[in-house]
Amino acid sequence: MSSPTPLFSSARHAAQRDRMARLPEDANFLAPIIAETLLDRLSMVTRAFPRTLLVGAADSALTQHLRATGTDLTIFEAGPRLAATVGALVGEADAIDLPLGSFDLIAWPGGLDSVNDVPGALVRMRALLAPDGLLLGAFVGDGSLARQRRAVMTDGVRQIARLHPQIDLAAMGNLLQRTGFALPVVDIDALTVRYGDWFALVRDLRAAGLSSRLSPAPPPLTREEAARIAAAFAAQADPDGRVAEVFRLIHFSGWAPHPDQPKPARRGSGSASLAEALKPRD
Repeated sequence: MSSPTPLFSSARHAAQRDRMARLPEDANFLAPIIAETLLDRLSMVTRAFPRTLLVGAADSALTQHLRATGTDLTIFEAGPRLAATVGALVGEADAIDLPLGSFDLIAWPGGLDSVNDVPGALVRMRALLAPDGLLLGAFVGDGSLARQRRAVMTDGVRQIARLHPQIDLAAMGNLLQRTGFALPVVDIDALTVRYGDWFALVRDLRAAGLSSRLSPAPPPLTREEAARIAAAFAAQADPDGRVAEVFRLIHFSGWAPHPDQPKPARRGSGSASLAEALKPRD
């Protein structure tokens, strides 16, 4: 039997990441926000991580911070041009081929939602972690870009899949459990950005590497279709003429199992917290 057509194009992903390397770093407004939230969560952990894998090289401040901790940092990046600027290994996150158990920390600041094999990628990350190693990441999740999603469904626009499916909070928690992570924690930050027009949103998505990488690529919008989408987006504006678009950032963490870890709370008890899950073990 032939393999199913992948949902996402690796070639388009690499091209998008390399386009980011040609832009000023401040063009990508999401990367430093995600990096800051990851570092905030990492600051809750007092233990050291001698060996770290960073999946994605979009934010130099995050890279510099991790290196400043003294960790032996390995970077994995899909875009070959972007990878060359930081000395990263090149490839897709669901196909990382590195020795098992070789990292104490894996930081993944965006992109889990657009790999072809999400469970497979998490299984691979789990296998790459040493016992009691930490996976910490974030991505743009379910409920994001609701106004754009409504706008592309407007009359006069071909009803073709153009936007990525999104992973929700419950699904991410279940994925972490199913793929063998201990003490999984998932939470959401909602980031609202107000746009003067749809084209400004499109520029931000491209700068952040969030434009479509569906396979096969949908046909380009015609000028008329783009105008209709822009008008439908503008119709959702607040009284001041700006449209409030929401990016729902799903943050996740999970530990490679270790006998000394605390036992998780009873499912559904609601007593677990991110701070508790990130506490170090003696």
